[in-house]
Amino acid sequence: MPGTSGLHADLVGIVRRAGAEIMDVYATDFDVETKSDSSPVTEADLRAHAVIVAGLLELTPDIPILSEESEPPGFETRATWSRYWLVDPLDGTKEFVGRNGEFTVNIALIDDHRPVLGVVGVPAQDTVFVGDVVAGEAYKETGTGRERLGTRRLAGGGLTVVASRSHGGDRLERYLDAVADALGPVARRPVGSSLKLCLLAEGEADFYPRLGPTSEWDIAAAHAVLAAAGGTVRLFDGRALEYNTKASFLNPEFMAVGDPAFPWEERLPPAPGP
Repeated sequence: MPGTSGLHADLVGIVRRAGAEIMDVYATDFDVETKSDSSPVTEADLRAHAVIVAGLLELTPDIPILSEESEPPGFETRATWSRYWLVDPLDGTKEFVGRNGEFTVNIALIDDHRPVLGVVGVPAQDTVFVGDVVAGEAYKETGTGRERLGTRRLAGGGLTVVASRSHGGDRLERYLDAVADALGPVARRPVGSSLKLCLLAEGEADFYPRLGPTSEWDIAAAHAVLAAAGGTVRLFDGRALEYNTKASFLNPEFMAVGDPAFPWEERLPPAPGP
């Protein structure tokens, strides 16, 4: 297998091809089905999945692939994987159905329970984010060229928080009120899908608290983008968020931050109870 830097162009190509399939469906009066876990799925999810799996099998035939739209092997099998691809062909299906453009294509390379390479495509915006933790390189490609990404330092006097358009509720509101009491005014940036982590990577926001369920494939690619840009994703007790360490694909609650040098665990209020 080539080094991570040697995979960038091929992965961007795969993500763009998957995005083209998604946009073909986006232009139609598509149907929405419901999976066994009550989450929505469309033809776009399945077509993007097929493109990504075919592309990764050709690129790295010896690396296992785990996609949201595939039947996963049991944990006894997955536990033997030191390296694998983790894929969400269409994150933000609710945004896709709502036609607000905030949905993404996500491919991550997981190595030793950490994302080391991630590519996040935003088909409706002709944008692809790339994060290579090994090379310490993060950038986004648009129709006008490539731009390096870097998180911003928290200077004090308030912070910008990204929050989900589709999740949150009273518990998150109570928490953000407590954050404002502790750290100063909180400006909100509601955004869908894995774009929340990409906003942090771009230096457009400071903090993303996730108080509620996510799956590993939802965030892995954008996690790599953020980490390569200088940020971190960790649990509220400060431990790193890891992948493929248990039978369930659900993540514990976590926070993503742009400035890892800020003493978040010391300054933040505790997460509220249910």
